[in-house]
Amino acid sequence: MNQIQIESKALSLLENKIKRIDKEEGAIYLVGPIQLPVNLEGRTVNFKWYCWLNSEEVMNDTKQIIDHLSSANLADAQQSSVLVYGDFEQSEEALIRFHSICHTGDIFGSKRCDCGYQLRQSMKMIEANGSGAIFYLANHEGRGIGLFSKAMAYVLQENGYDTVEANEELGFADDMRNYDDAILVLKELRNKPVTLITNNPKKLDALTKAGANLIGRTPLWGDISSYNERYLQTKVLKSGHLQAEGLNSNDK
Repeated sequence: MNQIQIESKALSLLENKIKRIDKEEGAIYLVGPIQLPVNLEGRTVNFKWYCWLNSEEVMNDTKQIIDHLSSANLADAQQSSVLVYGDFEQSEEALIRFHSICHTGDIFGSKRCDCGYQLRQSMKMIEANGSGAIFYLANHEGRGIGLFSKAMAYVLQENGYDTVEANEELGFADDMRNYDDAILVLKELRNKPVTLITNNPKKLDALTKAGANLIGRTPLWGDISSYNERYLQTKVLKSGHLQAEGLNSNDK
């Protein structure tokens, strides 16, 4: 492994911004907070941003972490992060969202799903609430099957398969996502109660089983159109998502 030369000033700055969260195997390294002014519908809103690295290796100091990065090829595997608003640690009320990365919806604005809408709407809801956090989960593309597999699933969907059927035809379960690391990061950032923005009871169950301080749920439906109506119906009919007003789940 190459040993990286780093100035003591830079090293001390990084040491103050990195926390280690121990797991049963390995550790999570959380860097932040970092000031992140965000363009939210033409307004500049100041968030704070954290990113985390999941590692099988337990590293005891910042210099060891930096030395590890040069051979880790982190650009080949995306890392998850957290976008925080307000006094997330101490505020009495906080909204959170566990948002699964959606390359097509979040970046390109695809209308085949509601993911891009949900991301931006969550940011607005959290700002209006005064405190909250969006956990942006990078290994959740296509409900955990990855971007290339998602593209193949889209081919099947264009030929009559619904979302669940397409994933299953490719050898995957309906939902491959895991929230364990995100919950550990949540517990590191906040011990007070949180309300989860979601339509998915599996996310509620994951938080509850992990002992998170969860006190409620806020639904997030919207941007329903002819392009994504069947996709949203499948979420309700086959994936157990909680019913949306204005979405006819009896249509097959």
